[in-house]
Amino acid sequence: MLYMIQIHTMGACEGTLACSTCHLIFEKHIYEKLEAITDEENDMLDLAYGLTDRSRLGCQICLTKSMDKMTVQVPDAMSDARQSIDMGKNS
Repeated sequence: MLYMIQIHTMGACEGTLACSTCHLIFEKHIYEKLEAITDEENDMLDLAYGLTDRSRLGCQICLTKSMDKMTVQVPDAMSDARQSIDMGKNS
């Protein structure tokens, strides 16, 4: 059975690698099988809260059959640019 979690702030950039809201922490045996991380993804991960040595951006991961029944963790907090306020617009 597949369980889906509805998280309203996940993937704010819709996979364009422009934020870190899809930050996920993978199990070690899954993380080791993922394709190499790009410099661009590393730059975005630098903005993520709760970064670990098994952190990746979910929008950059291609799911495979070997990932069936995997478990990922979602960090306790996240950086979401949609919640920042442009003070220049209010003055």
